[in-house]
Amino acid sequence: MPDVLRSNRLRAVVAAALLAPLGASAGSGLGAALYQVSQKGRAFQPGELTIRPGETVQIVNDDGDLLHHAYVDSERFSFDSGDQEPGSKIDVLFPVAGTFSVLCGIHPKMKLTVRVN
Repeated sequence: MPDVLRSNRLRAVVAAALLAPLGASAGSGLGAALYQVSQKGRAFQPGELTIRPGETVQIVNDDGDLLHHAYVDSERFSFDSGDQEPGSKIDVLFPVAGTFSVLCGIHPKMKLTVRVN
């Protein structure tokens, strides 16, 4: 295969990977989307998400020197990440509809609202 075609093909694959939702391959239609949320500067970014039941939120500790501890405590759904070291990633699957507050057990002002419709 000529280098020009190989280079263009590689660019197309990289572009498709960057444009596809995390956790699903481009055009596959398989699996639910994965949404990424950053923990940085004692805040969740973004601070609100709307997803569907069965979709996953990946929470990433982007702080270089702070621990975080994400949790959800509701009657319909609960989750506890334990302490998250800097750079760590935690996947949270939201199986049921509802509005959930994701909080940080270490930094009480941190709040992420996840609406599952």
